[in-house]
Amino acid sequence: MTHRVEHISLPAMSPGAVFTLTVHKFGEAGARPKAYLQAALHADETPPLLVAHHLLANLIKADKEGLIEGEIVVVPMANPLGLSQNLDGYHVGRHNLDGGGNFNRGFPDLGALVCDDMKGKLSDDAAKNIATIRKALVEAVKKLKSATAHEALRKILLSLAIDADIVLDLHCDLEALMHIYMGDALWPDAADLAADLGLRAVLLASDSGGGPFDEACGNPWWTLAKTYPDAAVPPACLAGTVEYRGQADVSDDLCKADADGLMRFLQRRSVVGGEPGALPDLLCDGTSLTATQIVKTPVPGVVAYAVQLGDIVSKGDLIAEIVDPTAVNPAIARTKIHAATDGLVLSRASDKLVRPGQGIAKVTGTEPLPDREDGSLMED
Repeated sequence: MTHRVEHISLPAMSPGAVFTLTVHKFGEAGARPKAYLQAALHADETPPLLVAHHLLANLIKADKEGLIEGEIVVVPMANPLGLSQNLDGYHVGRHNLDGGGNFNRGFPDLGALVCDDMKGKLSDDAAKNIATIRKALVEAVKKLKSATAHEALRKILLSLAIDADIVLDLHCDLEALMHIYMGDALWPDAADLAADLGLRAVLLASDSGGGPFDEACGNPWWTLAKTYPDAAVPPACLAGTVEYRGQADVSDDLCKADADGLMRFLQRRSVVGGEPGALPDLLCDGTSLTATQIVKTPVPGVVAYAVQLGDIVSKGDLIAEIVDPTAVNPAIARTKIHAATDGLVLSRASDKLVRPGQGIAKVTGTEPLPDREDGSLMED
């Protein structure tokens, strides 16, 4: 068997307080294809934790049967810092309460860090270019700062993932259907992933903004391809952020089925041996993230939705009403919020008491919206 487990400690930020990452590895180091999967970088997003649990069981079984063909790295809980944060009985896992902001923002632009070093080193040989670029990315990650636990966490996760062929960062939304964020250069090659996972939306951007983990791994490839157009630089890392529905969608039945979908994809991509079966029907096409409306409320109050997840709406349709519970007259207590595009209701807020400027839904359309531009597409 090739399965081994490593424990990596983060720098202590106070005496006696040490956090540890648990890393599972399968296959021979350096084998191809290499797949990297991590769960719950946003530590309060529970569904991927149970998905990773079931995926590990599948991989251990496959390993015992001698079916691991590539290299696989799984970090089943990618953020012990956020996992430990509890405030007045509520888990707070999205942002670092010790400074550093959103745990899935602020990852470095590695493409920019290695871009100048690639001058004169790339050719029309794609295989050689991939090896050259991966080596440079590995070295760039080694030079990143790691003085604080948060910095060290970023560096460790990138060091495990940066040379992989496949990088899947497993998250969830508040209330949502299954969807993924990925680079537009990866579509439609990643259609098999969307089919195996049963995704209802594939949201594409070359730079969504904010520096999420998946883009730190994937974006260098299209950055370098654009900078050196005469060289053969393919999008050699299929990197994406998979959103496993909403925070409350946690059950063995659901998460085991999700893990089985990941396993079929790994088989289809020859990371794991075995027969994945016929490719399921694709449930959606890839659409630009610039065409997804973040429906926001201009006023505070209680949100009363007029739509359900999966509904198809048209521009001007009512999405929700925001009710002011302090209004003297209930007849004037409601503010109507409408769709600005035609599309699918992909997500909603789970906390129904909302504040001005808060996103209360996402509607995935097909036409770019005037207020949506690459580089500023993500919510914090």
